[in-house]
Amino acid sequence: MMIVVIPAYNETNSIGRVIRDLFEHGEKNVIVVDDGSTDGTAEAARAVGAEVITHTVNRGQGAALQTGDERALARGADVVAHFDADGQFDAGDIAPAIEFLQKNNLEAVLGSRFLRADNQIPFLKKYFIFPVSRLVNNLIIGRNLTDVHNGFRVFTGAALAQIEISQNRMAHATEIVQQLVSKNIKFQEFPVRVRYHEFGQGIGGAMKILRDLFTGIFAD
Repeated sequence: MMIVVIPAYNETNSIGRVIRDLFEHGEKNVIVVDDGSTDGTAEAARAVGAEVITHTVNRGQGAALQTGDERALARGADVVAHFDADGQFDAGDIAPAIEFLQKNNLEAVLGSRFLRADNQIPFLKKYFIFPVSRLVNNLIIGRNLTDVHNGFRVFTGAALAQIEISQNRMAHATEIVQQLVSKNIKFQEFPVRVRYHEFGQGIGGAMKILRDLFTGIFAD
């Protein structure tokens, strides 16, 4: 069984559309982890047919993913995809990513926006935020990845069962790859489409990524 896990915080404007798009692309099992939203995200997700788990307080994207992963594995998923709630990913990329995983005998696939030439990445992110994040991550992890902070991931159930996310906020992206490497889980990057919207992360969100990245790395 394939299950899509979506962490969501105050995404009422997009969550319904994201779930419907997943359903239209054949992804019928969707778990939304409402991470303490205050805007009706949980109700909007339930209204279109997703299973919803609610955190009573906002704990962070990493914590939401861990909750969703545990639920997906408990339901018996043999493939789990991480997918964002803001509408920037393309549901049509999931099936090809799973095919890529299976064809190449992989255990995990990490989405990369930089492996697609048609992605229009904002200047600040493309030339400042992401290069700095990539440099730091690759030095710490010891693997050269093109995109170290992408929320699109696909795992086999057996591989995901070995991943335990302890970084509650954005540093979880580094932690996941660290565990893939340390546990010798076979993975590769896969090109995915990313659409940037006005309601997406701005400079404040980008700076939080860098802050959480550094605090996550040096907290241990």
